Amino acid sequence: MKDRLIILSFHGIGEPARGIAPDESEPWVREHRFREMLDAVRAVSMVKLTFDGGHASDVEVALPALVSRGLRGEFFVCANRIGQEGYLSRSDLQVLRDSGMEIGTLGMRHLAWHGLGDEALREETVTAKDMIEDQLGAMVTAAACPFGSYDRRVLASLRAAGYMRVYTADGGPADPRAWLQPRNTVGTKDTASSVAGLVARRGGAGPWRAITSTIRRWR
Repeated sequence: MKDRLIILSFHGIGEPARGIAPDESEPWVREHRFREMLDAVRAVSMVKLTFDGGHASDVEVALPALVSRGLRGEFFVCANRIGQEGYLSRSDLQVLRDSGMEIGTLGMRHLAWHGLGDEALREETVTAKDMIEDQLGAMVTAAACPFGSYDRRVLASLRAAGYMRVYTADGGPADPRAWLQPRNTVGTKDTASSVAGLVARRGGAGPWRAITSTIRRWR
């Protein structure tokens, strides 16, 4: 398991901005706890930090905390939120990229992808990618499945769109060479100790999560 990667997924740092939906504000992490978490994992090489939602806190809070510790992150944004109040602007995306961070897509409208019709799924996996690339002026090669929602049809759409990496919310360790990689959601109740423990045991996904992931890939 030594070659396994632990991918942490954050969904906003500090206080949720006005207008953030309740289901998105629940997993936000307090600023001081976020910094403590970074300090707890900064010396571990097989840890990856990701951020979902494209919230303004990504550039206002997360970015300076990462840069001051020599850490990098991957930020997943929703195309239709770019420039909206409380979310990242086009210039924010450039700041993140110029600071050595990676930008990926969370789709167009932060919808669960499983069960979408063909047109809606294409908008989420293809049109959103094109829009973010236009705003960023660079290729987008990674996608994160909103709400961890995916199935065989979603994965086929993502492969056809040319993504090099796809992230889920299945939990546990990831093979850094794999196309599909599970992430571990960090929430309000987590602490530096709980995150350090997760990293130390390389995720501890257990057989049930592995089975669930397999079912999702083939349903």
